[in-house]
Amino acid sequence: MAKRLPGLASLRTFEAAGRHLSFTKAADELHVTPAAVSAQVRALEEQLGVRLFWRTSRTVRLTGAGETLLDAVSEALAVIARAVDRIAGADRGRTLVVSTGLSFAAKWLVPRLGRFRRLHPEVDVRLDVTDQLADFAREEADVAIRFGAGIYPGMRADRLFEDELFPVCSPELLEGAEPLRQPGDLRHHTLIHLDWQAQGETWPDWRMWLLAAGVEEVDATQGIHFRQTTFVIQAAVDGQGVALGSTSLVADDLAAGRLVRPFNLALKGPPQFAYRVVSPRATADRPLVKAFREWVLAEVAETDHAEGGTADHRPGSVRCS
Repeated sequence: MAKRLPGLASLRTFEAAGRHLSFTKAADELHVTPAAVSAQVRALEEQLGVRLFWRTSRTVRLTGAGETLLDAVSEALAVIARAVDRIAGADRGRTLVVSTGLSFAAKWLVPRLGRFRRLHPEVDVRLDVTDQLADFAREEADVAIRFGAGIYPGMRADRLFEDELFPVCSPELLEGAEPLRQPGDLRHHTLIHLDWQAQGETWPDWRMWLLAAGVEEVDATQGIHFRQTTFVIQAAVDGQGVALGSTSLVADDLAAGRLVRPFNLALKGPPQFAYRVVSPRATADRPLVKAFREWVLAEVAETDHAEGGTADHRPGSVRCS
């Protein structure tokens, strides 16, 4: 059986008294009498069986137990206040805080964000760029875009892309002294790698792609290694080598001609892994959150449609099965 916790009213009174170190100031804040504050604190001490304050005729100070409890109660009340403000505040302030990773922000979201602003000019969008999972209870994020297995208890999570991985490079590498015409030609070029572990899953890499393409004479480990997809793609754009790009994050560079697909063979990652737009179920239908989610899903559909025409189907390419 769960241990019976003190009531919220007594905890709020204790927190105010502990923060001010004054029953009189706590009473003024709570609009009660100092005697009522003293009675609440005494009742809390009796329930817990410990002394929370040392009291004299002139001073009030916390005991060790009181300091421990004050830290916990202050943090808990702050979490509750933020949650209540998020739920009850509707669209007060017209600010939307979006948490997302660096690569997705740089290569997909930011280039499109102006279109959302044109649809909703009254909304201020603030990006929190981090690869850490958003803690909606403790942070200000309204919505997050994350890549993972989709296990988000208590959240609404809408899957975005059906990503595939395939070689991409600068158009310059299709010509020159060692042009890329067949997968075996990769032996003359630098491979660009993403060093990333997919939460224990095997993620497609150059070794897997070369094996699928039937190429044995290329060293799958040589080349440049990065930990961020943004740098992998930028190195490919700059002509430093050939990268494995994912559908969503290279779509704009392919459409603009900064990158090309020299071969058509693409690999799929673990089926459960995908980008998802995530928000707490309690706030998922708030107008701003809903508007942003629907806009992201519509933009994803446009990206998927555009991707259908980006493959290079020249003779000599390896076609997807």
